[in-house]
Amino acid sequence: MTDFTTDPAGPRPVNATTEAVRNSLARRNRKQLWLQGFGIAAISFALMMLFILITSLVGSGYQAFTQTHVEIEVFVDPEEVPVENLPRGGFREVLSASMGQYFPDVDMTDRAAAREVSTILSNGAQFELRDMVVADPTLIGQTITLKVPTSDPYDQLAKGLVKRDTTEENRRLDDAAIERFDRLQELGLISKPLNTGLLSNADSRFPELAGLKGALVGSFWALLTCFVISFPLGIGAAIYLEEFAPKNRMSDFIEVNINNLAAVPSVVFGLLALSVFIGWFGMPRSAPFVGGLTLALMTLPTIIIATRAALKAVPPSIREAALGVGASKHQVVFHHVLPLAMPGILTGTIIGLAQALGETAPLLLIGMNAFITSAASSPFDSATALPTQIFIWADSPERGFVSRTSAAILVLLGFLITMNAVAIYLRQKFERKW
Repeated sequence: MTDFTTDPAGPRPVNATTEAVRNSLARRNRKQLWLQGFGIAAISFALMMLFILITSLVGSGYQAFTQTHVEIEVFVDPEEVPVENLPRGGFREVLSASMGQYFPDVDMTDRAAAREVSTILSNGAQFELRDMVVADPTLIGQTITLKVPTSDPYDQLAKGLVKRDTTEENRRLDDAAIERFDRLQELGLISKPLNTGLLSNADSRFPELAGLKGALVGSFWALLTCFVISFPLGIGAAIYLEEFAPKNRMSDFIEVNINNLAAVPSVVFGLLALSVFIGWFGMPRSAPFVGGLTLALMTLPTIIIATRAALKAVPPSIREAALGVGASKHQVVFHHVLPLAMPGILTGTIIGLAQALGETAPLLLIGMNAFITSAASSPFDSATALPTQIFIWADSPERGFVSRTSAAILVLLGFLITMNAVAIYLRQKFERKW
């Protein structure tokens, strides 16, 4: 049946289908607006959670990027540090006596009082003084200026984390200790420079001395091992499966299992490494080489899948043209297809390595959470990694490790963001549009 609508130009026929479409248009527009609203809400929620995460990490971790130092005049007493006894000597006693000059009201002959005064300095101050004297024995008998970190309680006090208005019995420092620290501040001996030790020091049981050098070096060796093993194997496997393997049940079975391996929890790879690499092959625990092998097993499926996707993205016309001018299958793949697919391959590899850098569970299972006070000099030395170092510090009861844990997470996030930015840059710079 045909209706007629009122129109200045005259009556116009409108069939039933057109009328139904017009009636449903408003409903469809509302659904589209609802869909857009849900999308905007989801993105806003994700950005809000990211903002809360970054804000909380920065709020608790920025304190670790500075370190409270005290600058004192130290007389290297020859009686306490005889030159013939180096590197041994009473360096602790020398520092204690030097601190006494700033507190004339304290009886430094009283061991308990002298110990209270000397606790202002970090436990590493005596070793720093020792290293200076061993490097230059002529310092014995002289007065030198030494700038060393304070111990963790006084560092927390300087950063406002030890509240002065808290009752004395609930504070880490009593009133007398706070008065001594205030006296040093009045003398202009307290400063808070950039904490370079966060990146240049290895781990320590003392928060003011703990750093990420050992974890950074361990992560470097592990990622290098992972890359050297997974990159050529992953590309080789992907090229064979995509370009040379016959399409049959066996290749389909392999492809399905590779996709499944990409979804296997990382702890399973850690258990595999624990039983095979360490249990059967007898490889050393806590070694970055074993960690790299474990991470390579995890990264291989990601690299294979990314490489196959990049190879598929190369147009068939490239292959056909190369074959048409007489190139062999091998030449087609390695001279034409692989170079064009390399941007996608590199992007997938970097993303896989970034994922491996943040893995903790497999490294914990192979023992890369040991307390290591020096950086590894080779992939076979004991070491930690950034994720396991964060785990160790988060589990420590010392208050000073709270801010260092957040700072270490920020450093790890910085590396991850950098690696992903490099992947995006490589993709945009070298990607070919077909």
